Amino acid sequence: MRCSLGIDVGSVSTNLVLLDENNEVVRKLYLNTAGKPIEVLVEGLKMLQDEFNDSLEIFAVGTTGSGRQLASVLVGADIVKNEITTHAVAALEEYPDTQTILEIGGQDSKIIILRNKIVVDFAMNTVCAAGTGSFLDRQAQRLSIPIEEFGKMALKSTIPTRIAGRCAVFAESDMIHKQQMGHRIEDIIWGLCQALVRNYLANVAKGKEIRPLVLFQGGVAANVGIKKAFEEELGLNITVPKHYNVMGAIGAAILARKYVMQSRNKRTNFLGFNATIKNYEVKSFECKGCPNSCEIIQIYGDDRLMARWGDKCGKWSSSLAV
Repeated sequence: MRCSLGIDVGSVSTNLVLLDENNEVVRKLYLNTAGKPIEVLVEGLKMLQDEFNDSLEIFAVGTTGSGRQLASVLVGADIVKNEITTHAVAALEEYPDTQTILEIGGQDSKIIILRNKIVVDFAMNTVCAAGTGSFLDRQAQRLSIPIEEFGKMALKSTIPTRIAGRCAVFAESDMIHKQQMGHRIEDIIWGLCQALVRNYLANVAKGKEIRPLVLFQGGVAANVGIKKAFEEELGLNITVPKHYNVMGAIGAAILARKYVMQSRNKRTNFLGFNATIKNYEVKSFECKGCPNSCEIIQIYGDDRLMARWGDKCGKWSSSLAV
């Protein structure tokens, strides 16, 4: 079976997706990064190798996410793309009429504006946790409610409790105060969903024209409470794709396939599943060559320097000379 492989290494999850030659999902893995991107990526590749044995041929590999450079070096990627591009490509593959993408992950959130199948604008929020999935996870733990049930409980609310959502710290203290006042848990949860949506629209989507078709992607899209809050706030129907939580990896796989098929030799750079046997180590240092003071990331495999990145001028990344 010939497949393209898409890898999305984020701060919360590491996702691997196999697409067949028709860009249909054959297998997807959604793994917790847990602060160990190398170990988790190696684990994911090992899982695919064990499942498919020798019946799998990888003909293209793409990486994306905050750890895309690291993943690229580990697996031998054909392309390395940012999350905006890969999420847009995956969305258009399944829903060609998409004009707006709302994406909320564990540590950040983004909005992507498309017109005529082209990304014309985007914005990201990496400053305040109140507009991300980690905010909901933390409140679910405080309320002793499984995050999987969070959205369902929100829909049981009859009188939502107003929660201050402009800041994660204020929202948490406000929620505790409402608990002490005797508000029902369902109403507090629904209030938290509304607070997250207000925060997202006021910060990430500020000044953006949100037109249908609107897709909701990222891990938080599984929360039916957040989806309903978006629909009520925007007055629009929100569509959640089937593979909402791995759209970045899907987009990376699609782009990798296109790149390899258009290349002259049509051969992948994939190092193979056995490449994960190496002992990897990441080190960094600060370049003093100019006022930019770039942090240079170095990755070693079996004590051999494999790659560098992080410099703005290319002084270090363009050469592996120690």
